Amino acid sequence: MQLQNAIRWSWIDVLTKKRLEALRELFGDADAAMEVISMELLMRLGLREDSAMKAMVRLEEFNAAGYTAVLKKKNIALISMEDPEYPESLREVPDAPVFLYARGDFSLLSRPCIAIVGTREMSDYGRRVVSHLIPPIVSAGVITVSGLAYGIDAEVARETLSSGGKTVAVLGHGLGMIYPKIHEKLADQIVLSGGLLLSEFPLDTQPDKFSFPARNRIIAGLSLATVVAEAAMDSGSLITADLALDYGRDVCVVPGDIFHVEYAGCHSLLARGVARLVTSGDDVLQEVGIIGSSATKASSFTSESLEEQSIFDAMSSLPSALDDLVIKTKLDAATVNGLLTVLELKGVVKNAGGGRWVRA
Repeated sequence: MQLQNAIRWSWIDVLTKKRLEALRELFGDADAAMEVISMELLMRLGLREDSAMKAMVRLEEFNAAGYTAVLKKKNIALISMEDPEYPESLREVPDAPVFLYARGDFSLLSRPCIAIVGTREMSDYGRRVVSHLIPPIVSAGVITVSGLAYGIDAEVARETLSSGGKTVAVLGHGLGMIYPKIHEKLADQIVLSGGLLLSEFPLDTQPDKFSFPARNRIIAGLSLATVVAEAAMDSGSLITADLALDYGRDVCVVPGDIFHVEYAGCHSLLARGVARLVTSGDDVLQEVGIIGSSATKASSFTSESLEEQSIFDAMSSLPSALDDLVIKTKLDAATVNGLLTVLELKGVVKNAGGGRWVRA
């Protein structure tokens, strides 16, 4: 498909994989179809009359040269399903998007990818889950995929970057904006760190209740496995998990507190018998056939004082409050607090939130 015709078809946002195949049967290719596009043709493809009219008005008002200039200025590439660089993992999905807008390193999509998704209402436990899962995945050279939404999505991006990895953020709107706006800086950091922002929508598309579920099929389609890190029963991440199952991909689930509503969705997947329970990044890698090479920082930790060692020995993967550590170590609170900061800088302990600490 010629770039200018790809831009026009993408702008009116009506082509699906099935409709593209129909155009090929009728005209040979989408380029020839654009030469004779009309309301009648669009309705023949299955659009309602009002939708076909809206598309034609949008096309008539379209400034292709101006749009192309904006794409160039923002360093955004447009890739169609007919281009050789279109990711094969996504191409085989029945409802794969015909177009992808990309800002960043598109070649990442040819590497092994694992999606990690979850609730927008992330708990301290969910944050710990993400920080626990990602380092081994990054160490194995795998690309993480998520959606840049509040909560788990954004935490996946942050943790991947802090672990020295690369991530793909699939957006439920056009790349002409970032939603939520507070994640604009994070989006820039993803690109500057060699990652990728991806969307199927024209630049001016605003987020709505339909665009995010559509986005989820791309997340699932790009990935060898989808990991649900934390999800309530009404979480959109369950949609992603179900799509992954439909596509024949692996689904992994991290278990949580049975009394916590934000883990009811995770437990429902496990109860259905459609997902594997995982407790580490290496579990996820094993599920997709990748050999992990993780080694915890704690295993190579060498204390510089008896006090440091005492605090480290008193901790585990379960959160410990400062008062508990004072009792266990028999050190004063000021000493424990100061050494916790030192150990955090060394990367062997982490603040789990709420004044509680865990081994990293």
